[in-house]
Amino acid sequence: MDLDTYLSQVGALTVAELRARMATFGYKVKSDAQLRQWRHRYAGRLPSPENCRGLELATGGVVTRQAMRPDDWHLIWPELADAPSTDAKEAA
Repeated sequence: MDLDTYLSQVGALTVAELRARMATFGYKVKSDAQLRQWRHRYAGRLPSPENCRGLELATGGVVTRQAMRPDDWHLIWPELADAPSTDAKEAA
């Protein structure tokens, strides 16, 4: 699931709560605005690979690295290419 879909769900963390949760895992995000830019891919902005991992941890795996970086995740995390995708699990 991507960040926009996650944040649009009823019961999801707010942008501020997500930022605070990422901080508890050691991932520092400059501001809530930065998360909103990632959410809407403002001007093509994507989270760094490091922050993709932080988002994945902070959302309990609901927001995936693959969803946040759909064009290059397989280059950054080749080990994930061999793992079954979350989408495949959800379709089963």
